[in-house]
Amino acid sequence: VQLQASGGGLVYAGDSVRLSCEASGFSLDDYVITWFHQAPGKERERVSCIRIRDGTPTYADSVKGRFTISRANAKNTVYLQMNSLKPEDTGVYYCASDLWCGGERLRGQGTLVTVSS
Repeated sequence: VQLQASGGGLVYAGDSVRLSCEASGFSLDDYVITWFHQAPGKERERVSCIRIRDGTPTYADSVKGRFTISRANAKNTVYLQMNSLKPEDTGVYYCASDLWCGGERLRGQGTLVTVSS
């Protein structure tokens, strides 16, 4: 039973990246998936979450209009499409599953996104 985040890398300001959070060993159907952002030297930020059953998304103000969370139920995967990236978006992004937004009943390893100016 695990979550695995992937898709990070080095990009430039204004670029786009799509992160994936793939679940294995269990179904995401009954859960809420949250993406967190841990920037260097800063507190962890809850970026976005989605309720798998109906696809209801929520976003932090800092990413509204730039990031889109979505699900691919057949793949047991959640995506985070990150557009118009800024240097302050740099950090480790990880996903977690729980019954509510922000919960971390199960947390996956993160993926590093570096946005260079």
